[in-house]
Amino acid sequence: MNTKPFTSGLSENAVMITRVADRQWHALDDDLVVGRGHAQHRPDGRLFVSIDAWHDSVFDRLAKAMLAELPAPLYTVVDEADVELTAGWRRAGFTIRRREWEYAVPTDPRVTGLESVQPPSGVTIVPAGEVDESLLRAVDRAIRDEVEATVGWQSMPAEVIPRPEGDTIVDPSKYAVAAAPDRYLGLIRVVTVNRPRIGLLAVRGGEQRRGIARALLAHALGTLHRSGFAAAWTEVHESNQAASALCEGIGARPMSSNLELVR
Repeated sequence: MNTKPFTSGLSENAVMITRVADRQWHALDDDLVVGRGHAQHRPDGRLFVSIDAWHDSVFDRLAKAMLAELPAPLYTVVDEADVELTAGWRRAGFTIRRREWEYAVPTDPRVTGLESVQPPSGVTIVPAGEVDESLLRAVDRAIRDEVEATVGWQSMPAEVIPRPEGDTIVDPSKYAVAAAPDRYLGLIRVVTVNRPRIGLLAVRGGEQRRGIARALLAHALGTLHRSGFAAAWTEVHESNQAASALCEGIGARPMSSNLELVR
């Protein structure tokens, strides 16, 4: 355990920053915790940091201690409406890398207009829980390779659910797929913790613009609607105009925006 202090030097009761565990820091004022810092690897391998502190000065000291010990590059995500938190990370040398819009997506097919949507000829939708895991992993790997070869997977919405190292399929039961007779063409992942979240909707490059993504979305939202959920949530990178148009075309509303910062 590293207990090297960073003290303010401003008073006898100077705030001291201490690393209390692997990638965890506390700010202490007379043994009272007045701030916490944490670093965690996301599934894509990037190291994300977070700080919870009541005062700007404590935030700055925590940031200084963490940045002195953590390897670059470092990332963090903030609600764009949280001006103070964004300013704190900017003071620590972080810059805005990307913006994601969070959408509330209605599930009622009478609202979305997806009531009569069917997959294209020769394609069937396999519901979550009935998917062949080996074919699922094959289409997931193919799509990720295609994205990595073009815009790069880091341009996709940040994946925050934990998974084993090197495993991109967290839980096969959360995926529905669009299937051809010999392989899967696209997939959609819906995870429900506090609320349903569409974490991934993707189609193989050679199969796009056939209505497969729309059919997968119609299936997933219809399933959620029958389960009693009025809305789902999803994040869209601001530069992904096709995804934004798809969301807004079915009545989804942008509710907030997140900033990903990098140092």
